[in-house]
Amino acid sequence: MPPADRNEYDAWLRLTLVPGLGNATLRKLLLEFGSPDHVFAAHLAELRRFVAADIAAQLVAGGNAEGAQQALVWLADSANHVVALGDADYPQLLLQTTDPPPLLYVKGRRELLNRVALAIVGSRNATAQGVANAEDFARALSDAGITIVSGLALGIDAAAHRGGLAGAAGSIAVVGTGLDVVYPARNRTLAHQLAERGALVSEFALGTPALGANFPRRNRVISGMSRGCLVVEAALQSGSLITARFANEQGREVFALPGSIHSPLAKGCHALIKQGAKLVDCANDILEELNLAPAPSAARAMPALDPAAAQLLDLLGYAPRDLDALCARSGMGADAISVLLLELELQGLVETLPGGQYQRVR
Repeated sequence: MPPADRNEYDAWLRLTLVPGLGNATLRKLLLEFGSPDHVFAAHLAELRRFVAADIAAQLVAGGNAEGAQQALVWLADSANHVVALGDADYPQLLLQTTDPPPLLYVKGRRELLNRVALAIVGSRNATAQGVANAEDFARALSDAGITIVSGLALGIDAAAHRGGLAGAAGSIAVVGTGLDVVYPARNRTLAHQLAERGALVSEFALGTPALGANFPRRNRVISGMSRGCLVVEAALQSGSLITARFANEQGREVFALPGSIHSPLAKGCHALIKQGAKLVDCANDILEELNLAPAPSAARAMPALDPAAAQLLDLLGYAPRDLDALCARSGMGADAISVLLLELELQGLVETLPGGQYQRVR
């Protein structure tokens, strides 16, 4: 961000970093006084109509100058930005929600903030099939011109980001920490890729650690920036369902991938479908619902398999099955099937599930 722009945001930073000043109250102050500078110029008695005495005193004193200076140092990197309410490139869909953050910290491609976007979320403890589905959907939708938004969590979120970055329209991670903190640490490489080829976004001040209360809050930003929300895998108590609820409240489309009736990670998606979410089984289902052009086709080559492994893969189907069931269906012994399952797993075609079950991935 150029120096002139950094200085322009000094007052915004001093205001938004005042401890104890919440978003709703901050927006009331801006509505009443018009700008951060005018808030700081207001008399103490005027400010007391909106805030407690200690906060009013901080505002009269000019806000949080120390915190603002630290943020301005961060903004010296040309990849780093802040975007305030009223800026032309503030996400316009997010602006229409009931609780838009007054200020967003952005690292990476600021221009992505107002592209057509879709949220893809799901379980942190995803199955290999769920990860593959999330990545495939994200890449197809990205190639169709939709920027993929997710939360940088392990599992489905990470897969969605990878797919979005592999496609044409990129990906945005909305995080629940300050942008100088990478959480979870296992996604550090992915975070760097997003900073270079996509974007990282946070409403939280620099230095904010991973606090549990912040992650549900960031979910409203994920859905608020997006035309719709796709849930790939989710248990009944999954945080992904919070994002879907926000999406529904914000008037966004909610989509869900169905799964096996035996899978705990399908139950959240099935609950959403019962509540009116649209069942989808390909990217074009979403594009059609959003009145967008179909995604380009991308055929995936099947690895070469010996006849016995190919036969077992066909017999396995797409529902989880245990070794006894596979023996009964195939007529082969357990040792022979175990060897073939290992070969299929090494090819990325089968995954081992808890409880000694196996499931086809592709």
